[in-house]
Amino acid sequence: MEDFPLEKYRNIGIIAHIDAGKTTTTERILYYTGKTYRLGNVDDGTTVTDWMAQERERGITIVSAAVTAEWKGYRINLIDTPGHIDFTAEVQRSLRVLDGGVVVFDAVQGVEPQSETVWRQADRYQVPRICFANKMDRVGASYSRTIESIHRRLGANTLAMQIPIGEEAAFSGVINLLEEEAVFFEDNGDKGTRVAPIPEEYREKAARKRAQLVEKIAELDDGLIEKFVEGKAISLAELKAALRKGVLEARVTPVFCGTSLRNKGVQPLLDAVVDYLPSPLDIPPVNATLLRDNSTVLRHADAHEPLSALVFKIVTDPYMGRLAYLRVYSGKVKQGEAVYNSSKAKKERIGRLLRMYADRREDIEELEAGDIGAILGLKFSFTGDTLSDASAPVVLESINFPEPVISVAIEPKTKADQEKMSDSLVKLAEEDPTFKIRQDENTGQTVISGMGELHLDVLVNRLLREFKVQANVGKPRVAYREAVTRPVMDVNYKYTKQTGGHGQYGHVVINLEPQESGTGITFENLIRGGSIPKEYIPAIEKGIREAAESGPLAGFPMTDFKVSLTDGSFHEVDSSEMAFRMAAIFAFREASEKAAPILLEPIMKVEITVPEEYTGDIIGQVNARAGNILGMEPQFGNAQMIHAEIPLSEMFGYATELRSATQGRGVFTMEFTRYAQVSESMRKKILGLN
Repeated sequence: MEDFPLEKYRNIGIIAHIDAGKTTTTERILYYTGKTYRLGNVDDGTTVTDWMAQERERGITIVSAAVTAEWKGYRINLIDTPGHIDFTAEVQRSLRVLDGGVVVFDAVQGVEPQSETVWRQADRYQVPRICFANKMDRVGASYSRTIESIHRRLGANTLAMQIPIGEEAAFSGVINLLEEEAVFFEDNGDKGTRVAPIPEEYREKAARKRAQLVEKIAELDDGLIEKFVEGKAISLAELKAALRKGVLEARVTPVFCGTSLRNKGVQPLLDAVVDYLPSPLDIPPVNATLLRDNSTVLRHADAHEPLSALVFKIVTDPYMGRLAYLRVYSGKVKQGEAVYNSSKAKKERIGRLLRMYADRREDIEELEAGDIGAILGLKFSFTGDTLSDASAPVVLESINFPEPVISVAIEPKTKADQEKMSDSLVKLAEEDPTFKIRQDENTGQTVISGMGELHLDVLVNRLLREFKVQANVGKPRVAYREAVTRPVMDVNYKYTKQTGGHGQYGHVVINLEPQESGTGITFENLIRGGSIPKEYIPAIEKGIREAAESGPLAGFPMTDFKVSLTDGSFHEVDSSEMAFRMAAIFAFREASEKAAPILLEPIMKVEITVPEEYTGDIIGQVNARAGNILGMEPQFGNAQMIHAEIPLSEMFGYATELRSATQGRGVFTMEFTRYAQVSESMRKKILGLN
């Protein structure tokens, strides 16, 4: 395998709204870089990156696939991410470890709801990106309108890098404005392009657009703007260098165009990835927390520094077992060597090291700083864990995932399936941090929770097909939460038990206070003077978190509260971790019952796009489902996008209702936005008080 210097690495992700053409674009990149010898097609189920049976059946990406390819002497580690909102965690963890992104837009639709979500995620992780207006061959496609939409809805400083040659079905090539040439793409499956002079009818427009582009690029560099004002010639190398700097600083976003399905526009896009997106050396060093004194240190993309790597994904391979994907930020990992999981305080041994090619792989000896690969054989490492050098253990910032909002009960059909189901669910939860499993205290049922109906449907399907578990699945239900509304101070609980010989003794005094929505659970130790020894504090926190899994009203998990441990006492002989854990559980239960608990429900941000003539009916539907209209936005083709907030409990069956009300022409997306208190009528219904 050829070695590449670090400046020749590109770690990039392909991100977009569902159906914008991410996977098709990825497949074409693999084809043109020589990784495949035939063109994969989503509709035919022959794609490389959508390798799961369900992905091929449904025609959507479910898990992000990592692929390595080479282009013009550069190594590209590429991740194709899902577009459906239910799998937004996949996008999130991919963006956390990527250096740059290619954002794909449908040139007919422009910016769609999920493209907005992934753009904001990329902003959060400060990922430089370029854009690709795909599907230029479709009726109604417009490069200029797509650029305008990116600028208006996402606030990006866009640069039109090309002019399309021909419109819709007649789209045949592009004019490269910087290079001042026309590029035509061969329709006969040939991988090449044909470069030609700019056609006569486009020359005037190309000259005008290039002058605008040069001015915008010159503004990014003090030296160039001086040259520009003085009317001096600016070389192509100077323009590219200034543009690259502008992209890395997220000051500009170049936009390219093409149609991946028809094999047009992908080679210039690959050139742009190499020219404008960052190498690991262009990325600021990562902040890491040194375990020995909690100080912050910088880790640079340098193979000679101590190891720091982030596990960003766990996959259970049916043939190979447990694969951990990781990004190495500094140092190197070698096959067979021992590393330290500083998040878990465990030693790990590196089994096989692999370079991934979707569901295929190649063994390698080592992974250096800046690279992405996979490890076989890690026992204790999960998504978000840091692997580091045992002599200088550090922790990198982990990945925060949204809480699941929808649940179903699942029961094994036979006794024999019971153990199999438990093991399989644990494996799925290891892979997917937004998938949660719990036992319902009241019914004894196993309840699984996820980000949406599709998310759960996919996971249940995997359970039945991949893991061969026979199970009965209940109807989807909303994942309600409980919260407290008033503070309760000085709750005093003493747990004592005498069982012959040693007894049990744990005594805690706690305060329970409500917190702002979305803050989760906070535990604060205010013990001073050693009334409870330090070694028992983690057991107390564990007891509180355990008790919070089942609230006082209806047994739903509790959230958005703070517990302060203020006092307590211990017994030299009888105190134990278990005694303090039990004391904390009982103290918390007592406090939460007194703290005026309430029920919360997930509120979804819903965006519904419909032809204008149906707008009135759809607003009526939203109101009937206890929704709140936030605003409306005109869309291309005489359509309107309605922005609303609707409780999740009211969204079941909406897809069917929308289709029948709009003759199949309406579409919607929804994502979780916040928890809010349920209405009085809903509270009574949930608690069975009607």
